[in-house]
Amino acid sequence: MKQWIMPALLAAALTGGGAQAGEINPAANPLLADKWQSRPLIMVTPSADNPDYERMRGIIETQRDAFNDREMVLYTVENGDGSKDGQALTEIETDALLDALGVNARGPLTTVLVGKDGGKKVQQEGFVDPRQLFDTIDNMPMRRARQ
Repeated sequence: MKQWIMPALLAAALTGGGAQAGEINPAANPLLADKWQSRPLIMVTPSADNPDYERMRGIIETQRDAFNDREMVLYTVENGDGSKDGQALTEIETDALLDALGVNARGPLTTVLVGKDGGKKVQQEGFVDPRQLFDTIDNMPMRRARQ
């Protein structure tokens, strides 16, 4: 009878068997893969029709070379649906992303700039001119050392 206890406990530990439904797995956060590789810009909006969000997206598209030159990647969460550079994130990844940033998908338009070190550099609600974010990056020590 005791023979099955250890394998069962091991299996539960490896599969997260002790986790409650609805718990967020921090390891699912897609930002972890970006650390030291890129500078994530995360835009969270309850509606893709938000005029400030649309305006920000338009500026990013017209400034795509500047965006790419700064080794940035764009995450969006529109009405709870996440994506990274246009590729859909899973619900688990989106939840982990929002949890790590402390942002509510149903809250106001929120923009977060994360540095290559994984730390938040800017978090602001409402319209944020992406060109201001470029200036913020250009003043970072890691970026200045590269220029």
